Order: sequence, then structure tokens, then C-alpha cells
Amino acid sequence: MLSQTERIKIAKRVVKELSDGEVVNLGVGIPTLIPDYLGDKKVYLQSENGLLGMGPTPDKENINMDLISASKKPITMNIGASLFDSSDSFAMIRGGHVDMAVLGALQVDQHGEIANWAVPGKTILGVGGAMDLVAGARRIVIASMHLAKDGQPKLVKELTLPSSGVRKADLLVTEHAVFRFTDRGTELIEILSDMSVDELRKITGVEFKYSEEKIIT
Repeated sequence: MLSQTERIKIAKRVVKELSDGEVVNLGVGIPTLIPDYLGDKKVYLQSENGLLGMGPTPDKENINMDLISASKKPITMNIGASLFDSSDSFAMIRGGHVDMAVLGALQVDQHGEIANWAVPGKTILGVGGAMDLVAGARRIVIASMHLAKDGQPKLVKELTLPSSGVRKADLLVTEHAVFRFTDRGTELIEILSDMSVDELRKITGVEFKYSEEKIIT
């Protein structure tokens, strides 16, 4: 199981991909840690349940469970934030007004197609905004543990779980590495742990390319 330290490491690495002025949607799971690690970044965090301008996690004395993230965790609102209903939230997403979506994933294939909403044979609570975000966001970054709970790679050659849409992710950030997706397949661009490339290959379900001169360690 991924430790909280590793989850935070993933969130902090995703923050490096954010640019000032962007509207960024945060999905369920690891992405909801991002508001606590933005530092000086000036981005507008959007939650599909109807908030633009999400702030960091409140302290225990200031928790208001009427103000929650997509993960149903308590949040705060930054100065100038706005609340609106879900139809407006999805109009924003479907209208192409979200610069980046940071999502979790059950699986990601070698070209960046995502499965993140259902496991066959298990209770399905609903797709939520996954399909809309995959289709509507200008850039998609996946923040996920490298292996599933059963020890199988999440980065796979072909999806075996239901796809969230044909649109592909741009980047995958795990506790071990950062991968970029291209028409030619998966490219390793950064190693985030003390693993060697050969060790990383053993726990990754796809063949990936990399350049020794360009890879960041």
C-alpha cells in the first residue's frame, strides 16, 4: 500500500507541471493533496462538485463538512472563490475551460488511455466526471501509485478495465517515475525513487523508451 509520504511526493511532483493562471481540476484520491503543496503557484483549482478557487486543507477547528472536495474531504476557499451548481461545473469542463485535469487511475495503457471509474464485478457508484474531464480538459496528468493493491502494474500494454474515453493522458506521475505518452508509446522522462531503469522495467507493464542523456534522476 502506498504510504502517505509517497502520496505526497506524487502530489508535489505534479505541482511542478502547473502554470500560473491555469484552471486545474483535481480528481479523487492523490490529486486532492495538491492544494496543500502549491507553494507560490497561482492556479485556480476547480472541483466538479461546484467550486472554483479551492484552498488548502483546514485545521481541525475550522472544518466545515458543507465545504468538501470531490473526495468528500474538507477544504477551504481562497479569496475570490466561487460556488455554483453541478450543471455549471460540467459546462465549464465540457466547454473546454479547464486547462488541466489531474486524475487518479486504475489503469493506463501504453499510449495514455485511462481506465479510472469501474472494476467489473464490483459495485459501481457512478462514473462521476471522469469521462467529461478526459474529453474536455486541455491537458491530462495522471497521479497514481505505480502498482495496484494486488501488486499488478497500473501502466499496461492494453486496458483490461472499462475505458474512461478515447482521449489520452499527457503524463503519468507515480512514486517511482514520470512517464510521457506519445504516438510512439511510453517514454520515461524522470526517475523519482532510488530504482534503476532495469528495476523499474520489472514492475512496469509496458516497454518504455528513454534517453540516458535526457532522463532526470
